[in-house]
Amino acid sequence: MRLGVIADDFTGATDIAGFLVANGQRTVQLNGIPSADLQVDADVAVISLKTRSCPVKQAVSESLAALDWLKARACAQYFFKYCSTFDSTPHGNIGPVTDALLAALEQNFTVVCPALPVNGRTIYNGYLFVNGVPLDESGMRHHPITPMTDANLMRLMEAQSQGKAGNVPSAVMDQGADAVRHTLASLKQKGFRYAVLDALHDVHLATMGQALTDMRLVTGGSGLANGMARVWPGVGDAAAEGRPAKGRAVILSGSCSQMTNAQVAAYCAEAASLSVSVERCLAEPGYAQELADWVMAQPHAGLAPLVYATTEPSQLKAVQDKFGAAKASEAVERTFGAVARKLAAAGFNQFIVAGGETSGIVTQSLDVGGFHIGPQIAPGVPWVRGIDKPLSLALKSGNFGQERFFFEAQDLAA
Repeated sequence: MRLGVIADDFTGATDIAGFLVANGQRTVQLNGIPSADLQVDADVAVISLKTRSCPVKQAVSESLAALDWLKARACAQYFFKYCSTFDSTPHGNIGPVTDALLAALEQNFTVVCPALPVNGRTIYNGYLFVNGVPLDESGMRHHPITPMTDANLMRLMEAQSQGKAGNVPSAVMDQGADAVRHTLASLKQKGFRYAVLDALHDVHLATMGQALTDMRLVTGGSGLANGMARVWPGVGDAAAEGRPAKGRAVILSGSCSQMTNAQVAAYCAEAASLSVSVERCLAEPGYAQELADWVMAQPHAGLAPLVYATTEPSQLKAVQDKFGAAKASEAVERTFGAVARKLAAAGFNQFIVAGGETSGIVTQSLDVGGFHIGPQIAPGVPWVRGIDKPLSLALKSGNFGQERFFFEAQDLAA
């Protein structure tokens, strides 16, 4: 197998898988640690975990188990995939997982590059920008689980890891792959454990792909994988097996990101939509059935119904202050999972889901063991089709896609 990917959440897994398929790599996504005897016929296997914000020990343990499965398939390279906004805390989980993977692979140096220029994530002098704004001035500053209050990736990495982080600046990237390789070798010789790679545009990603062909472990976002895959031979229609099946669709949105708020607002203006009550998620066991009944009562033709817990930052803070952030989040996720199960039992087979945590719980609730990766709806967001169940899903990270994303997803599945 050419590449083995360990992703720290479900939408991150589909994100990177979508770019690999777009570059002609036959890719499967496996949800959770696969069984030892599972046979996979693909160029790339992406194992999606739910380790972004769980306890550090759990994140490390599950990531190492995923690595063991991939090592048994003799992957040429390994990739630890995390979010393009480097979602983490001063305690982890990106740093501890990276260190554990390095140790297991008997390596002492790797790269850090969450950049995804096509979605506005760029890195300059080691600082991460979101649509031209430093990370700590973007909407990520108010993230309910991993608020990002620093844009310096070297500081962020060193705070949660066991080594020093250096930078490969954009001026070096402009000089090509040989210059990047030389700078990486120099940083390694000087005792740095991690090299943060600047990336301002797709040409820089292509340069990285050429420079990292021999690196055993790389870490970063899907942009880096996109650059790496460009130097590999590919097949004609790698997305064929993942094309969405025809059927009835529903949209479930749990993300409270700025872009998802805009997407929900645009969709509510034209289609049937229903807001989720956090209080009722907490207090009423039958609430999920009521939500599912509402969805099933909507017309079969036309735009899919939307059920959303998406809300503005000020309203989100009020909910968290009243109920507690973790308790409110768990109740909403549990409700979305129950709604998804009920709808699947009623014949719904297309699920468009916004938010990493929501995507994770919906996928788990539907008991889908893995996906074939299909065509991209937006950069980093492909349609996927169950390997073991006749279900198609579009799993969207909070800030991905443009305002018409929910419409575009249905257009591609038509």
